[in-house]
This record gives sequence, structure tokens and C-alpha cells, in this order.
Amino acid sequence: MSQLFETIKIFNGKIFNLQYHNRRMNNSRRILFGLKTEFDLSQFIVIPEKFKNGLIKCKVIYSDEIESVEFSEYHIKNINSLKVVECNDLVYDHKFLNRDKLEELKRINTKSDSQEILIVKNGFITDTTYSNVVLSDGTKWFTPSTPLLKGTKRTSLIDKGVIHEEEIGLKDLKKFSYLKLINAMIDLDESPEIYLESVI
Repeated sequence: MSQLFETIKIFNGKIFNLQYHNRRMNNSRRILFGLKTEFDLSQFIVIPEKFKNGLIKCKVIYSDEIESVEFSEYHIKNINSLKVVECNDLVYDHKFLNRDKLEELKRINTKSDSQEILIVKNGFITDTTYSNVVLSDGTKWFTPSTPLLKGTKRTSLIDKGVIHEEEIGLKDLKKFSYLKLINAMIDLDESPEIYLESVI
């Protein structure tokens, strides 16, 4: 049975976006395992005293049951350039624990820890190996309607009207000024700007 995971942000003891993590987890359990019972992650996350201050990553590993809950300090990666990589057969529509294909793509296409890959599938922008992508035209924020994985932060920002879905092909990148990388741990206002000149 496949293992999946959720990465949940905790800051100074407060848990963020839990309803979106619950929704995605229970949706994956229903689709992949045919399970109708739903879990509420708040019943499983007990924050140890030493992790009640600062930015903490909570990693919940699950399949048909909750298998483990882990805590660790988190630091936002300093990414200063992206390399466009095309991969038309990549599928990562659930948050599987096995990320070997993603990690291999990054390993063979990047030269340093400060570089990340921007994955293009069938001509359209998707994600990086660890985040969704949002792009600014100077006025509004847009996110590709073709992500590999619909992230919880991405979904919450769409629901709030902060970012807007749009089909974005590789040729459309020139319409934007810069982009940011977001995930459960990195909000839009926390993510460094990456200008299009740094997309290789």
C-alpha cells in the first residue's frame, strides 16, 4: 500500500491550514484506498514542548492509517534561479512519500542547492520539486492551472481570491515580471522574488 504524507506548518505553537490538509488527506484515502472514514489531523498532532516556538514542520505519514507524526525546525530555502525541465510522463497527483522521480530530475538538472527546477509537462508550466508556482504581471498573481499537485497553500490562496488560476505555457512566461514559490510552509509574502531573467 502506497504511503503518503502531509507537511503542516506550525508557528509558535499554532497549526496552520489544517482544514485543507484534512481535505486532501481524506480525498487521497478515498480515491487510492476506497476508504470512506475520515481522519481529523488535530486528533493526532500533539506538539512537543521543544517545538512550540519558531517555525516548525510537522510531517504526517499515512496510508489507510496514520503511521507517524514527526516535527522538525524549518528554514526557507534560498533559491535564486530556476532551470526549466520538460518531463511529459511525470505524475504526482497525490502527495506520495516516494518522490524518487522528482528528486532524480532535480539531481541531474541542477548544480547547486540554490537552484531548483521548473517542471514543464506537455508544454505547460506545472511546479517545482517542492512547491507550487505563482507569477506576477505587476498587478495580479497567477498560478498555473496545470500543477502536478494541488498544494494546500495554493488552494487556500485561490479560495481567498489572492491568486488566480490560468493556463500558462512555457511561451507565456515572458508576460510576467517575476515569480514566487509557495507551499504549506511558505506563504506568498514570505517567498523571495525570482525574476524571469533567472529562469534558465
